[in-house]
Amino acid sequence: MQTPRDWLTPEALLMLQTIGQKGSFAAAARALDLVPSALTYRVRQIEDALDVLLFDRSARQAVPTAAGRELLRESGRLLDDIDAVANRVRRVATGWEAVFTVAVDSIISRSVVMDLCASFLALGAPTRLRLRFETLSGTLATLHSGMADLALGVVLEPGLPSDIRHAVLGDIAFVYAVAPHHPLAQAPEPLSDASLQQHRAVAVADSVSRGTGLTLGLQGGQDVFTVPDMPSKLEAQLRGLGGGFLPETLARPYIDCGMLRVKQVNTPRTNTCHHAWRDTTAAPAGQALLWWLAQLEKPATREALLRPAHKVAGPHPSNPHPG
Repeated sequence: MQTPRDWLTPEALLMLQTIGQKGSFAAAARALDLVPSALTYRVRQIEDALDVLLFDRSARQAVPTAAGRELLRESGRLLDDIDAVANRVRRVATGWEAVFTVAVDSIISRSVVMDLCASFLALGAPTRLRLRFETLSGTLATLHSGMADLALGVVLEPGLPSDIRHAVLGDIAFVYAVAPHHPLAQAPEPLSDASLQQHRAVAVADSVSRGTGLTLGLQGGQDVFTVPDMPSKLEAQLRGLGGGFLPETLARPYIDCGMLRVKQVNTPRTNTCHHAWRDTTAAPAGQALLWWLAQLEKPATREALLRPAHKVAGPHPSNPHPG
């Protein structure tokens, strides 16, 4: 007697993922080089085996049902797990990881990361390199889930698993900054918590997929404009869409030319930034991880990762008269 395990094969999970990504059976069939009727038949077999409806076929689009959405979420995780197993097997055999994934927090300089990637690729190693861009606890979560081998810009959390090791990249000083035309630009200092609460804050969304994630520098009940990463937060604050803490090195060029104003607050903020990785007896560090860790031992590299260079083109359109 066949069981769901017989139907939920990697090939079937990939097929379902393709349908979800393409949005229709016809488009998925083209992408998989299948006849549409054959693809439809295979989906029905899976649905019969699970005794659920995975896609609503009442419209021209293939819309996942609630059960379908759950299976798509879990199938992505299962396929990633299969890739991770294959990666570990190859690493044991060759010493080089088949795929090496670096998760990069939005506070880290992407240009410096790309320089490191260029140096790694120049080695000609048999390792495919992948980057993920994450934010706050989402960066560390990639290690927990096995989605990344190295995480840069980690905010440490209590109760780290014993197989996750970490080291300090450096300290990042933050400044509370607003555009010159923002109401808080002229407010007396230091800004009280009550004062901050009356004005919108710009916050970076935590990229962790489950749980509440981290929230830093916000007042209870405060209006919040949430953006996906630190460059977007800078852009929003330059436009006067809210206030908030920015890394001093990121904000400095705009402060110097008058496009941002620093305001003193009651609780100054400094974060200690880390990089983290997995290294256990069962899964020892491969050659790719060892190369990256060697680069991160260099003080100049660590400093560059936390000191992003930004070009200021001139006054922002919404604030043509800085100063």
